[in-house]
Amino acid sequence: MKKVVNILTVTGFMFLGAIQSTYAQDAAAEGSETFHQILKRYFIEGGPGFMGIVLVALILGLAIAIERIIYLNMATTNTKKLVASVDEALSSGGVEAAKEVCRNTKGPVASIFYQGLERADEGLEAAEKAVVGYGGVQMGLLEKNISWISLFIALAPMLGFMGTVIGMIKSFDAIAVANDISPAVVAVGIKVALLTTVFGLVVAIILQIFYNYIISKVDSIVNNMEDASISLIDLLAKYKK
Repeated sequence: MKKVVNILTVTGFMFLGAIQSTYAQDAAAEGSETFHQILKRYFIEGGPGFMGIVLVALILGLAIAIERIIYLNMATTNTKKLVASVDEALSSGGVEAAKEVCRNTKGPVASIFYQGLERADEGLEAAEKAVVGYGGVQMGLLEKNISWISLFIALAPMLGFMGTVIGMIKSFDAIAVANDISPAVVAVGIKVALLTTVFGLVVAIILQIFYNYIISKVDSIVNNMEDASISLIDLLAKYKK
């Protein structure tokens, strides 16, 4: 996780530095601008201060989101296949054979199964308590760091709105200095205000999409964990007969 954050953070600052160093050349170039050049120009015009902070929020949010997506994809298990394998192992080799199947299977469901099988000799009630308790631990691991993404989703537009307020203050300051309310006097400040707002909202929208996907993925895994846990208790009850 730390490596992903560090890599994306360094990349983001390098990108910001490249924008600042090439902006003068792009502005002087003749002909139509590409989308990339327009994006760089708007970024600088919006103010490197607030735009840079919002960019850092985007980078950190994406780093956490990518790490969670990778983790959740690795945690996804074919629960039906696992339940069938554990059932076959219990029938042929007993609890130890079933535990071996769980050891050779990745994912939180296999870990929960292993904890339940560890307590199988103590009775169904002990096995069920172990499954429920360890299920809560695995759920916590699935939801780890997700709250940070929601923080960046809320923070990005707030920073954009702060830039908007500052841009409007600059516009009124320009009016006071020039003693004139002409469009040319207030245009720069209003443009900065609008650019920071748009950039903050775009960042929030991007992170919101990732956040919703992660939440749906977690819910899917948790539902599979609950269904599989019930199936394990049923298998142990059948095995004890």
